[in-house]
Amino acid sequence: MMSFPVERAGAVKILVIGDVMLDRYWFGEVDRISPEAPVPVVRVARREDRLGGAANVARNICALGAQATLMGLVGADEAGERVASLARDEGIDARLVVDASMPTTLKMRVMGRQQQLLRVDFEERPNDGGLDTLIQDMRSIVAGHDIVVLSDYAKGCLDRVQELIKVCREAGVPVLVDPKGHEYARYTGATMITPNRLEMSQAVGAWNDEADLESRAQALRAKLELEALLITRSEQGMTLFSEQGRHHIDAQAHEVFDVSGAGDTVLATLAVARAAGLGWQSAVYWANRAGGIVVGKLGTSVVTAGELS
Repeated sequence: MMSFPVERAGAVKILVIGDVMLDRYWFGEVDRISPEAPVPVVRVARREDRLGGAANVARNICALGAQATLMGLVGADEAGERVASLARDEGIDARLVVDASMPTTLKMRVMGRQQQLLRVDFEERPNDGGLDTLIQDMRSIVAGHDIVVLSDYAKGCLDRVQELIKVCREAGVPVLVDPKGHEYARYTGATMITPNRLEMSQAVGAWNDEADLESRAQALRAKLELEALLITRSEQGMTLFSEQGRHHIDAQAHEVFDVSGAGDTVLATLAVARAAGLGWQSAVYWANRAGGIVVGKLGTSVVTAGELS
């Protein structure tokens, strides 16, 4: 297999639109149980904030040496400011829409002895005003990009995903979608969607064997007018369905440490490889390599071009 197209990746511009989140970690020591309730007491020793959701996709794109523009909604709050500042640190061109009617989506994890003890989520769906601004802003910049990635975490930023896909099609820019839920008709007209095993079964029902899966996948691909459909299947690897038929690639992970954010890395690598001129099969090969590397790291991590070559 040829080497990862590092040089061409440097000239690639990718627009990421989707649910932007802040992943906040509080790491601490646990050496006693609370006298107030049967719960561990965590003495926080270290705090860390990381970009999550669509912002983590953009972060992965930059780690691979490409240029990323990030669009999404944040609240007028500390978490929103933190997202903007982390994005700047990562070299992401963040064009975030501030919607004062909602909080920034924040996932706060309390960790003790490398294990997650508790997660607290802050989130609310955006209103139409924020989405109007987002679509308007996106219209003016989409043409300056090689590919658009839509990262759907079902937090509301992609409630009007059909309009976004339509704008991309009119501009002649390919669209890769990481879908959520089972209503896949809303992704009609995208270039590719990348459901995981569970999401695919929610969309097309349980399959009996690989032949059954292939017929269901190809039927869905035709119905949604997609060029390609990629199912990410954890330890079973990935299966690509396109006009060329079915192409399966086995998983590459040697030791799975943490799968959070692996889908973001896969999506980012696919987008960079595709925008750098690789065919679907080669792009999937590199996405699979990247996914295998990132699950060996703790938390939402990234893979660099250097690690792939």
